[in-house]
Amino acid sequence: MLIVKTFLLFSLTAIAEIVGCYLPYLVLKQHKPLWLLLPAALSLVVFAWLLTLHPTAAGRTYAAYGGVYIGVALLWLRFVDGVELTRWDMVGACVALIGMAVIVLQPS
Repeated sequence: MLIVKTFLLFSLTAIAEIVGCYLPYLVLKQHKPLWLLLPAALSLVVFAWLLTLHPTAAGRTYAAYGGVYIGVALLWLRFVDGVELTRWDMVGACVALIGMAVIVLQPS
């Protein structure tokens, strides 16, 4: 159950981080309205808060989170940006998620 809870929390954290970075990208690169920076800032605040909900040391949390972030970022690429994923994308995401599981499930 720990792995499911951790994975869901990391997934929400990744979405908050991606939204917080994607909206400024839209403003700067695609000349979208400046007001998008407000929800971007709020999303980054939520991102930082979500990271504090993990029960382990910050460095270990960030390391494990990176694996989930890669997977969520690729899903964002596919479903938001509309870019087809390659088998290399999928293999890389699997390797990253296995790394996350090794870190999260290590013996106490």
